[in-house]
Amino acid sequence: MGSRATVVQEIQLGRDPESQLPVDSGDLRQVPVSLSWEKLTVTVPDSKGKTREILKDASGYVEPGSLLAIMGASGGGKSTLLDALAGRLAKNARVEGNVLVIGTSQRLSYGNSAYVTQDDAHLIGTLTKMGLSEVADTYIGNWHIRGISGGQKRRVSIAMELITKPSLMFLDEPTSGLDSAAAFFVTASIRKLASENRTILAVIHQPSSEVFALFDKLCLLSGGKTLFFGAASQALPMFEAAGVPCPKNRNPSDHFLRAINRDFEEVKSKSDAALFAPLLKDADPAAELTVDDVIQKLADTYAASPEASERSAKLAAITGMQGPPLKQLLTPSVGTALRHTYILTLRSFTNMWRNVGLYWLRVVMYAMLMVCIGTIYYDIGDSYNSIQARGAVLFFVVAFLTFMSIAGFPAFIEDMKVFTRERLNGYYGVTAFVLSNSLSSLPFLFLISLLSALIGYWLIKLQNDFGRFVYFVLMLFSSLAVVESLMMVIAAIVPIFLLGIAAGAGILGMFMLVCGFFRLPNDLPDPVWRYPFYYLSFHTYAFEGFMTNEFTGLTFENRLANLPRLTGDQALEFFDLQDKKKWNDLAVSVGMLVAYRLLFLLILKAKEWRHK
Repeated sequence: MGSRATVVQEIQLGRDPESQLPVDSGDLRQVPVSLSWEKLTVTVPDSKGKTREILKDASGYVEPGSLLAIMGASGGGKSTLLDALAGRLAKNARVEGNVLVIGTSQRLSYGNSAYVTQDDAHLIGTLTKMGLSEVADTYIGNWHIRGISGGQKRRVSIAMELITKPSLMFLDEPTSGLDSAAAFFVTASIRKLASENRTILAVIHQPSSEVFALFDKLCLLSGGKTLFFGAASQALPMFEAAGVPCPKNRNPSDHFLRAINRDFEEVKSKSDAALFAPLLKDADPAAELTVDDVIQKLADTYAASPEASERSAKLAAITGMQGPPLKQLLTPSVGTALRHTYILTLRSFTNMWRNVGLYWLRVVMYAMLMVCIGTIYYDIGDSYNSIQARGAVLFFVVAFLTFMSIAGFPAFIEDMKVFTRERLNGYYGVTAFVLSNSLSSLPFLFLISLLSALIGYWLIKLQNDFGRFVYFVLMLFSSLAVVESLMMVIAAIVPIFLLGIAAGAGILGMFMLVCGFFRLPNDLPDPVWRYPFYYLSFHTYAFEGFMTNEFTGLTFENRLANLPRLTGDQALEFFDLQDKKKWNDLAVSVGMLVAYRLLFLLILKAKEWRHK
């Protein structure tokens, strides 16, 4: 790779400066898209019930083939502007003004644009990477796997968005956390993408002078107001015309941000200003001005500048385009729903296989726990005392063994983050995600169930019957799957780690109380605990199934007191479980599994409908 100056020349000549980032070449299916906004104002409620303006009367545009950089001090409204244009503001934000896509007022929706977030949390750490050939087989990395660098992760994030061949891309601080070299080459790759008839907007925080030279347009914000919008190369002349010229050998972006940053205004006026005088006075012509003075000078100068007139003319021209609806132009074509499901299932299974924290750690935990249970209840026998012992061990399997599936909740939260980001960018549908997640997890749950049964069932010496053993495995498997499905529903409703864990533990604890072990079903108070919670608890059917499977056909003796034998059916009658059909219980458990997954799908669909 040559020098950075050579790279800039290659970009200007239309050549790819870095072949590591996959870029379509000539076979583009996207349609050129212009984006414009006029008098865009965003307000949010504050803690006192009033409203606060984050963005004020912002206007601008981006055309195909252009890279727009949005800059400003922290809290200036950069990310708010990006989110407002992408249609991804928080629900409590109120938006006024017009956002036009191809000259038509229409909301960006799933698959109509690509959005690269500031962090890389949406990347699945156990997967290998696309498009960067030198580390093509390297894991992206997570908490226990050392992976690729931050700059490479950022390029993967951008590369992922090219899957749907987007015409419109939003990038939130794509160079954040990168060194100067990585930031330059990432921005160079973005600039190359823009040159291929894409429309790209990027929030950039304090770029180097070399990175700044790659921008076509610059939008400079302070306190939510637009101080400059136009060709990036014209920003320095405007600052000079406003009486705030950039000192020699200073990075232009550093000068812009220092001049308009209100956060440290007190440094110039308080007694410790002498410490900063050598750095500010002689080197910075704006040092004697207050930030408000500088901002006012810039606003006045820009209002009378050719760039302001050009912006108004362009906005008028773009508004008159009256383009067709986005659905006719930008709907991505990246495969059928069946193919989406297949690929997502394969990806999810690969992640589960490689990430020891998802299932393999739980396999070990379940095995150790079943060894404990098996040795505590070893050779349970057929005495009167074994009636209570069998009921206790079966309840333990139903309640506490399945309770450990809560451990999967953190992984569900991460899955939801990945899904939310990829769904918004139009990769696949909700149904494909739900199906793939279900299919990929079932083999691991079955392995846990089989291993637990192989260890515990024969150590305890439950009924020596292969058919009953198979039923034990199937009921445990369905119970674990039900709990995982329930936790996924909770993850969709409460995507916060601590609250989700607390909600799941509370619901499962309540279900345990009413399943018929602590208090017999007929003794549960009405109307709440028996109707409906006894029947809503999956523990009810798992406990019934396990008890019926185990006690039917058994006899119990008390040889010491020479008492009459008791049958398993009599024991079931004591537990109010007479006339129960174990296969019916298994069917209900499977039905609950399906119901929770459907509920999960409906919740995701409802969130999507609200977003639209």
